[in-house]
Amino acid sequence: MVRPAALPYLWMVLGAASFSVMAILAVELKDEVDWQWIAIARAGLAMSFAAILAIVARKRLVFLRPRKLWMRSIAGSISLVCGFYAMTHYPVSEVLTLTNMFPLWVAVLSLPLLGEWPSLDVWPAVFVGIIGVVLIQQPQFGGGHIAVAAALISSFTSAVALIGLHQVRELDPRAVVAHFSGVAMICCIGALFVFPTEHAFVLEPRTAALLLGVGISATVGQLFLTMAFAAGSPARVSVVGLSQVGFTMILEMLIRHRSFSPLTLIGIGLVVAPTAWTLLRGVGSVVEEEPLPLRKAA
Repeated sequence: MVRPAALPYLWMVLGAASFSVMAILAVELKDEVDWQWIAIARAGLAMSFAAILAIVARKRLVFLRPRKLWMRSIAGSISLVCGFYAMTHYPVSEVLTLTNMFPLWVAVLSLPLLGEWPSLDVWPAVFVGIIGVVLIQQPQFGGGHIAVAAALISSFTSAVALIGLHQVRELDPRAVVAHFSGVAMICCIGALFVFPTEHAFVLEPRTAALLLGVGISATVGQLFLTMAFAAGSPARVSVVGLSQVGFTMILEMLIRHRSFSPLTLIGIGLVVAPTAWTLLRGVGSVVEEEPLPLRKAA
């Protein structure tokens, strides 16, 4: 029997596993469906599920106000769009490693957005993380520079979204998820017209099942994350969340028969290690105090 104190960490592991499944399903779809449609399915289904849960619980949905919620939703939407582009144009394990760098960005942004100086040990962590990014970005992947840049933008905007989320703690999490997902869906629809498409959209049974799987796994992951952050120490729960990188690597090896080069493994380690260190040190009051895990928007 699992002790109550261990439940938040178990929930975080389950949430990380769910998001890993979502990422692998997105990769399975990339040769059949444009990334914009995959992102639309993720955002649209999450919006529907969150809105239904809020209505059933008799919680008020929000739209125009409070205005500060829009900072979270817009930044999170940019993160989602960039994240799905990166996942479908670059090896997914490396993408998730880069998008999970958000605690380092939170620390760096703590001065301009929160008026707080980050501690001195942040800067070596950022430097080591940058070295890891350089090792992950290797020339054998054509067009990888744009995808890596998108993953880094996703990570950066996730940090902005987390700081914005800190300012709307009084709202019900389901209402926040529904608002963010609705804004994200609009952004994803806009991406259909802004960015080129490669495939004709044909909703065959397999495609429909995979898109549904993306939405369900993302929603399940979000619920587990919400439960974990509400009941456990956010900084320590976030460290457990880095297991998403490991889950995804295992799924890539089992399903896509992928192997990893030594340089890639070293690069992943150099990104994950300082990120975990930053979380454990509790750098930035947002990471320490924020009980809602909505930074996993993408």
